[in-house]
Amino acid sequence: MSSLVSHRFAPLALDQLDRFAVELVSALPDRVVIGMVGTLGAGKTTLTQAIASAIGLDRESVTSPTFSLLCSYSATVGNRSITLHHIDAYRLGDEDEFLELGVEEFFEQPNTWTLIEWADRVAEVMPADTLWINIAPMSAGDTDDPPPRSIVCSTNDGRLPTPLAELAKRLS
Repeated sequence: MSSLVSHRFAPLALDQLDRFAVELVSALPDRVVIGMVGTLGAGKTTLTQAIASAIGLDRESVTSPTFSLLCSYSATVGNRSITLHHIDAYRLGDEDEFLELGVEEFFEQPNTWTLIEWADRVAEVMPADTLWINIAPMSAGDTDDPPPRSIVCSTNDGRLPTPLAELAKRLS
């Protein structure tokens, strides 16, 4: 097993999440599980929409699946066909309810990105090689603009340390 690798990115304004998403998409392997963590309003759904847009999906059609729990989309990324499963664990009672969605099958499917908002609520059953994205608003200061977001990516996935390091350099 690989050791945990973390990268903290320079603070990003909400409108800069699109660039982060484009760069992130270029770094992702054909199969990945992404656990999104952050407070209410931190930007988890906004980042998910930016990732969806970066793979050619209509961002407006990607909404938080808080009530439906799961939405799936198909896209072509370069020469790869990718299925994006978007899950919201906020309303789930426990890990068993999460597993009843059939997520373990998603975790192993080739050409599948499984993105889970509020993944910290089901952390005990997430794969060991999950790419964790922690997103948090920072202090806004004296401005009316939304505060920038702090983003930290962490993973044990041995395929991701170099792409994440390169991503951090490109965005610094």
